Amino acid sequence: MEFPSYSNVLENFGQDPRPSARGRGPATQDARVGSHNVTSSEQPPQNPAEPGGDAPREWWQEPGLPWKHKPTRSDIACLSWMGAASLYGLILLPLRPVMLGLAPHVLGSLGYRTGLVMTGALGSIGDPWWPLVLVLGSLMAMKFDWMYWWAGKLWGHGLIEVWSGRSPRARRRNQRAIAFTQRFETWAIFLTYLPIPIPAGVVYAALGAAGTSLKKFLGVSFIASLLTSALYIYLGWVIGEPAVELINAYGNVLWYISLALLVGIIALAWWRARTGKKPGVPGPAI
Repeated sequence: MEFPSYSNVLENFGQDPRPSARGRGPATQDARVGSHNVTSSEQPPQNPAEPGGDAPREWWQEPGLPWKHKPTRSDIACLSWMGAASLYGLILLPLRPVMLGLAPHVLGSLGYRTGLVMTGALGSIGDPWWPLVLVLGSLMAMKFDWMYWWAGKLWGHGLIEVWSGRSPRARRRNQRAIAFTQRFETWAIFLTYLPIPIPAGVVYAALGAAGTSLKKFLGVSFIASLLTSALYIYLGWVIGEPAVELINAYGNVLWYISLALLVGIIALAWWRARTGKKPGVPGPAI
């Protein structure tokens, strides 16, 4: 009978004698975790809810939202007002051509430029309602400005970043608007009431983020709205009767324009529902 040599005993010392463990290399030390034995190269799966794991994302942490914290009542209220303003704009969008032909005073009183111009044209032939339309239109033209100022005060440039999205062109345009606002401050409000391509919502949000007081913001907005509304009425006054005759002659065509806009809105909603595109943060009201 042969006994194993001393050198063979030392060579095999520390190896797992079980047949299933042969060929796996040196055995690792066991570590007890809870009630399970695991090797040092194996770690127990982490619970996402426990510290050290990836915590589940809350609804308010979804991308495309302007805040960087759990929303408060003010955050929810501001976003809800913005949604209501966008809905208001969508409802009136297909109605505006018809209102221009049937009730230009109402359209002008809501702050729309075409209604103000038409009111001025009617005033040139004796219509007495243009002063009232001027005051009401000036107030209504700034009806939603405070919301974007509030959004900037609450979220800084977070809303502007959401509007920019992944479009480099939109980001550059909004950055230029922010730089312009930071340079000229409240004077930039005057340009938002002129028919030039400057994003008014970005300007107002930038002013809110910069700490402009609401009293100063609304005061400058009203003055800018009053001056530009008077300018549109004066433009209609200069055009005069030809503008009135044009609307009277092509009044029926305005119905078709309204129907086309309505069909476009319905088609856009259907396309978004079909493609599963989630609605984002509402943009500036139309």
